Amino acid sequence: MALINSVISWLMKQRIHQIELFMKYPHEVQVELLKRLLSSARNTEWGKLFDFRSIQTYEEFRNRVPLNDYDSLKPCIDRLRQGEQNILWATEIKCFAKSSGTTNDKSKYIPVSQEALEECHFKGGKDLLSIYCNNHPDTNLFAGKAIAMGGTHQIVEVNNESYYMGDLSAILIQHLPVWVEYLRTPGLSIALMDEWESKIEKMAAATVQHDVTNISGVPSWTLLLLKKVLEITGKRNLIEVWPNFELYIHGGVNFIPYREQFRRLLPSDKVNYLETYNASEGFFGIQDRVGANDMLLMLDYGIFYEFIPLVDGGYDTSGVIPLNEVRTGVNYAVVITTNAGLWRYMLGDTVKFTSVMPYRIRITGRTKNFINAYGEELIIDNSEKALTVACSRCNSMVSEYTAAPVYYGEQRGAHEWLIEFEIEPEDLGFFTETLDNALKSLNSDYEAKRYHDLLLGAPMIHVIPKGTFYEWLKIKGKLGGQNKVPRLANERKYVDEILAMLQPNQSSKPS
Repeated sequence: MALINSVISWLMKQRIHQIELFMKYPHEVQVELLKRLLSSARNTEWGKLFDFRSIQTYEEFRNRVPLNDYDSLKPCIDRLRQGEQNILWATEIKCFAKSSGTTNDKSKYIPVSQEALEECHFKGGKDLLSIYCNNHPDTNLFAGKAIAMGGTHQIVEVNNESYYMGDLSAILIQHLPVWVEYLRTPGLSIALMDEWESKIEKMAAATVQHDVTNISGVPSWTLLLLKKVLEITGKRNLIEVWPNFELYIHGGVNFIPYREQFRRLLPSDKVNYLETYNASEGFFGIQDRVGANDMLLMLDYGIFYEFIPLVDGGYDTSGVIPLNEVRTGVNYAVVITTNAGLWRYMLGDTVKFTSVMPYRIRITGRTKNFINAYGEELIIDNSEKALTVACSRCNSMVSEYTAAPVYYGEQRGAHEWLIEFEIEPEDLGFFTETLDNALKSLNSDYEAKRYHDLLLGAPMIHVIPKGTFYEWLKIKGKLGGQNKVPRLANERKYVDEILAMLQPNQSSKPS
């Protein structure tokens, strides 16, 4: 294994000079990439509609091709899922990454081309290892096994053709090269299970038998596995189980609330943490400096970037700019054009640049209010529809509300709701249950995190006195038609302020 580790480490570091090349010539790389994307798709339905063949400059591209989101591309994606081809992208699309839903759907299905798999997602995975090996030349990462916290997938038959649909992580695991499969644990039969309670149990039982050196995955699910491993082994921490463990690769949600838990479970100075920025739509960033709180924007993955400056919490789509016009410290909404046919696609994420030579970013949030403490990606449309269902069934009426996550440390988390009722429900417990079930039906990621209370407990609802939100806005000097109660927030600032304001009166009633 030592020889294998040395060989793979050497091979991984060979990519570094190519990374340094796009760091040195970022604009040239992006301009050339846009030309290649347009040329590749010029004979597709979209290529003919917008005459890609005649587009010579970025300005022509920006003026001719409209901005899109999932809902605007959905008719084309639905046709792709039914087996049609050559609509958005020239090569065959047979994989669809299932992601959290939009206003109109419980789930999104993001097309994943072979180019996206190889030139973006797999390349990103190899690059993060290249960067890690370059920063840690004495690593023994490949002398042991890796755990990837994969999701689930299904194979759908359409017109006698097989199509993969599921979490991106599951699609990637299913298509991994043979040499990667040799270094990974557990086997596919466990890694792709769709029943998470049994899956965590089986993953823990299988992985304790190996010398695990690294794990990649969303922090919340990874913590479940680590705690199950300790439960099975009876050990005090994970270093006693895996003494050669050295790297945790994380992304998807803010790592700060989880950092201390990981340090207690992995109490070793040899354990390193590496942040990545990847999604169903593409692989975008890798933390390239030890201890940094930003990531290098990866510019040669078949993704062309544009950005929309955010002003006063909103953005003007007429102000879209290319990479060479961004500035540090400005909050931008991300727009991508990809080698899977997502043309000028508004990703929904917001970032700030920490430097422009090279281009490094920090994720700052989403373009809309949301809760994503555990990967649930709860959006306002979900909460509004769920509250409507709960009020209808409970003969009640909500006038104002806000919600935020609860971090319980060693225990599971929850969502804490402050609700001002115009008409209170007779049975708050039934209202809470109805709201919870409605949210599950509207949002597949929330439903997964609530499964058997593994990550999220039931919502915590406080009934607060009428006029509370008005008084809170008044205290903050926010009275007026343009000021609104923030419905969802991924941090507890608003909820804690209101609870503190109410505390002297002790007048809120939690469910």
